[in-house]
Amino acid sequence: MVVETSPYLNFSIDEWATFRADTPLTLTEEEVLRLRSLNDPIDLEEVERIYLSLSRLLASHVESSINLFKQRAKFLNLRGQKTPFIIGIAGSVAVGKSTTARILKELLSRWPASPKVDLITTDGFLFPNAKLRELELMDRKGFPESFDRRAILRFLSKIKAGDQRVTAPVYSHLVYDVVEGEEVAVERPDILIFEGINVLQTSELPKDGDSVPFVSDYFDFSIYIDADEAVIENWYVERFMRLRETAFRDPASFFHRYSEVSQDTALAIARDLWERINLANLHENILPTRQRADLVLHKGTNHAVDRVSLRRL
Repeated sequence: MVVETSPYLNFSIDEWATFRADTPLTLTEEEVLRLRSLNDPIDLEEVERIYLSLSRLLASHVESSINLFKQRAKFLNLRGQKTPFIIGIAGSVAVGKSTTARILKELLSRWPASPKVDLITTDGFLFPNAKLRELELMDRKGFPESFDRRAILRFLSKIKAGDQRVTAPVYSHLVYDVVEGEEVAVERPDILIFEGINVLQTSELPKDGDSVPFVSDYFDFSIYIDADEAVIENWYVERFMRLRETAFRDPASFFHRYSEVSQDTALAIARDLWERINLANLHENILPTRQRADLVLHKGTNHAVDRVSLRRL
């Protein structure tokens, strides 16, 4: 007799799609095209099959969180407004985290209650390139040590403390660096989506028992976007080659030099970057956090989600 030991309930796409129930489709095909990332062919059908059910699930979690807050406030005789519900989204480079985050932001903001939904990515919390070079970490960009973890924790702590206005740094993918002096403000949203490759990462625990907060300690719900390793590599290389023909052609682009090499050389560079940096980061830091997520969306070769795993309560 085989005993089920997985902490997850696994659903086929047909099963998952039925959980949409009467959740309305509030996005148009044109809006989905605008929201999706380069090389991510998500369409309206995928939104209907996957994201409407997810929106309904998140609605139930948000409602439960509000009810718990009210009960605790009554028990403790406290007054005040509930702090934002934070959703963390993790996964490898090129797996489609940004598209998922943007689609969810639009769907959640169109709930009947019209909640205020903000989206922040961890890219802005990378150390500036100058500091990464000083620390000899440019080839480790995207690894946990390349992020200002203290700044991330301060940001999330202020969000959860209910601060009226919290700022986050801005990152430019064109120049591949944090933009000095620029910031984005988050002003008491009802829901905050926090997206990044290492947001479910843990730290080594101190032997003296002192508290060491993890970024995920501030999450009310977490999502991991998953796909087979070889599939993600293909997506990464395909995206790199497409960027070589588009964004990399801008002389201001950090990667402009890659637009001037031959096709074969560019392909070799893309595969080297994947294996030497992104694959290593996936193995060492990202994939080990998958089991910490509340929900895992697994994608097939066509970028579409083909399996959904939801953590048991």
